Amino acid sequence: MNVTKNQPDALNYQVTIEIAAADYAEPLRKRLNEYRRKADIKGFRRGMAPMGLIQRMYGDQALYESVNGMVANALDQFVSEEKIRVVGEPMPAEDQPQLSWEAGKDFTFKFDIAQTPELSFDVNKDDKVPYYDINITAAEKKLNREQLLQQYGSLQEGKKAGENDYIVADIENEGHKAEGVYVSISQVAEEARGAFIGKKAGDKFDLDVNAAFVNETDRAAMLKVDKAQLSSLNPLFTFTVVNVKTYVPAEENQETYDKIFGEGTVTTPEQFDEKIVERIKGQHEQEANYRFGTDVRKYFVEKAGLELPEAFLKRWLVYANEGKFTAEQVEKEFPAFIEDFKWQLVRGYIMQKFGLKVAHEDILNAAKSYVAYQYAMYGMAGVPQNIIDSSAENMLQDQNQYRRLEEQCEDNIAIAKVREEVTLQTKKISMEKFRELK
Repeated sequence: MNVTKNQPDALNYQVTIEIAAADYAEPLRKRLNEYRRKADIKGFRRGMAPMGLIQRMYGDQALYESVNGMVANALDQFVSEEKIRVVGEPMPAEDQPQLSWEAGKDFTFKFDIAQTPELSFDVNKDDKVPYYDINITAAEKKLNREQLLQQYGSLQEGKKAGENDYIVADIENEGHKAEGVYVSISQVAEEARGAFIGKKAGDKFDLDVNAAFVNETDRAAMLKVDKAQLSSLNPLFTFTVVNVKTYVPAEENQETYDKIFGEGTVTTPEQFDEKIVERIKGQHEQEANYRFGTDVRKYFVEKAGLELPEAFLKRWLVYANEGKFTAEQVEKEFPAFIEDFKWQLVRGYIMQKFGLKVAHEDILNAAKSYVAYQYAMYGMAGVPQNIIDSSAENMLQDQNQYRRLEEQCEDNIAIAKVREEVTLQTKKISMEKFRELK
């Protein structure tokens, strides 16, 4: 067996592996004997079938397995001896000779192999990364206060319907009637909302429900019929308004304070203001930290000066995904992929440089936070901890979810360490200007 290399640049190799018939003769003989030993063929005792029969039945497969085993070992040895930091995996070269799998023939294999560059850079106080301290304005405090009171408000009887109100109506036509239907005016098709706005209890009006409620599932629920029945209904219905419901913000009083913050935590308007400021600061800090992470990524990817084997990576993405993506699709998505890949390499270097590791406990805690957030998104705050713990454990059974959370933890740990080591250039900024940052 002969292994030769061609290295056009520091990141790319082409490896040629030549295997003569004499090289694989012994591995092939052993493979055929293994097939013979295991073969259970009618008319012969187990392991006693003639070798000629075994050759006819399993010869091609045994040849393929023997030669490919030698090729895999040769590639592994080459990568190990050359100390290649393999990216992706070895790929058949574009000029790979056509193979004819016949015993007694010589074989030539060509593979393209690429590697990542060796990283070497410092992370210290000479590195300056911006950190944004976002100002809190009176308008923002006012808006936050209104949103918080709105969140804890309630539906109450209204007089005339506004665009954010609800109407309770009886609707009917040609013998079909649905009583006590709730209609959220903001969810009605824009061109039909005028039919509802300004209406009060006792008012009647006709409306094409197909035009006003374009979602068939919602329309069927409103009419209290199966979706399959919609096409048979005349869409022109008479609406009789039973009453109007309007969403009224909570009053600012002790009962509301207790609902929002817990009993006795806030007792005065001044303390309510402090809580609002605290809430806004938390939101600002979250956004500033996210921006800081983005700036860290950009800064250190540029500092690392990474050059990658991009032509190889584009081919490999098509090859590795087995026809799921075309070369054109890969080309379109490649800029985002390559930037993310560069950060993965830089992040890995930072983790290694400072001896940082992600523990399973970190990933589990991230899963618990994600589960609690998901419950809260559906309005289910205060879910018992044992349910959150169980849901998180189940979530981590999915390897894709596990890896996603592991990468998230790596990001958090690496960026937190960078924050300790670099110089933060703190900049005061308005939220308006912060939003405009590129």
